[in-house]
Amino acid sequence: MSGLGGLNKSKHGVVMGLVQLQLPVVKTPADLAAQTQRICALVAKARRNLGTMDLVVFPEYALHGLSMDTHPDIMCSLDGPEVAAFRQACIDNHIWGCFSIMEFNPNGNPYNSGLIIDDTGSIRLYYRKLHPWVPVEPWEPGNLGVPVCEGPNGCTLSLIICHDGMFPEMAREAAYKGAEIIIRTAGYTAPIRHAWQITNQANAFTNLAITANVCMCGSDGSFDSMGEGMFCNFDGTVLVQGGGRADEIITAELRPDLVREARTGWGVENNIYQLYHRGYVAVQGGAQDCPYSYMLDMAAGRYQLPWKVEVTDGTPCGFDAPTRSYQGPEAHPLVPGTVAAPAITGAPE
Repeated sequence: MSGLGGLNKSKHGVVMGLVQLQLPVVKTPADLAAQTQRICALVAKARRNLGTMDLVVFPEYALHGLSMDTHPDIMCSLDGPEVAAFRQACIDNHIWGCFSIMEFNPNGNPYNSGLIIDDTGSIRLYYRKLHPWVPVEPWEPGNLGVPVCEGPNGCTLSLIICHDGMFPEMAREAAYKGAEIIIRTAGYTAPIRHAWQITNQANAFTNLAITANVCMCGSDGSFDSMGEGMFCNFDGTVLVQGGGRADEIITAELRPDLVREARTGWGVENNIYQLYHRGYVAVQGGAQDCPYSYMLDMAAGRYQLPWKVEVTDGTPCGFDAPTRSYQGPEAHPLVPGTVAAPAITGAPE
C-alpha cells in the first residue's frame, strides 16, 4: 500500500517524507540561523533521497529545540528570514514542505505555529497550535481554528501539532473540514511513546483519514526525543513506522483517492458520518441531535468536570501564573477581513 516507500508512485498517489530530525540546542540568533540552514539542507536531502516525493514534513521544535525559551531574540515571524529561507528551499527543490516555528506574539506569549509551503514558495496553510502541552509549554493558545488546504495531487491536508492529537476532537474537526491526510508534528519524548502510537492509529480509523506523524529524534543533552515517524492508513493499520535513528526520512506513498472511496462507500464503521446519523436502520436518516453533554456545555460556556483538578496553571513547571484572559479568535494575519480562515496562498517575496 505504501508503494515501497514511494519508489513506485501511482497515478493517484501522494508521496510524503517524515524527517526524524536530530533534536537541536538553540540559544542565540546565530544558533537559530544555523538551524534554519540545516533544515533547508535537509529539504534538499529529501529531494535527492526520493525524486517522487511531493511533501517533506519536519517535526515540531525542528527550529527551536525543546528549551521552551520565549526570548524575543530567537522568536520568528511570518515575514522573517527563517520563513523566507523555508519558502526558497521549497522553490529550489521543487517540493512542498511542512515546517515548525515559535512565533513572536506582540500581545502575549509566542505562538507555536506550523506552515505548509508549496513548491512555488506560497504559504498554503498556517496554523497556531490549539492545545499547548500544559503545564510544560508556555505558548499562547491558538486562535485560528483547524485549517485545511489543497495539497499535492489534489489531496486535502491539515496540520495538528503534538498534544493536539491527544484530543479526538482535533482530528475529527480536521476530517470534518475535508482533510484526507492529517499531519501531526511533535517534539514528544519517550514516556509518551505508547500514547503517541495508539492515538495516531485511532485518529486515522475514527475519521477514515490517513495520518502522517513525526517527532524530533535523539538527545540534546537533557531531553530524549523518540523519532518514530509513522503513517497510519484510514483503517487504523500502520503503513510504515520509523525507529529512533536521527535525521532518517521515513517515506510512504499515500492514497487519498482510497480515503474518498471509503468515506463514500463504507457502511460499517463510517463513524464520522454515523456520529450525526445514529441508528439510521431504525429511523429515517438516523437521529440528528446532539446527545453529548460535554459538547452542549462547551458551546454554552459551562463546561465543568465532575471532579477536582489540581494542576491548572504552569507554576509546577516554573512559569508564573497568567494574569490575562483568552481573547478568542482574531482576524487571520494573512487574509485580511477573515477569522480562522481555512487556507492561505501568497506569492513569495
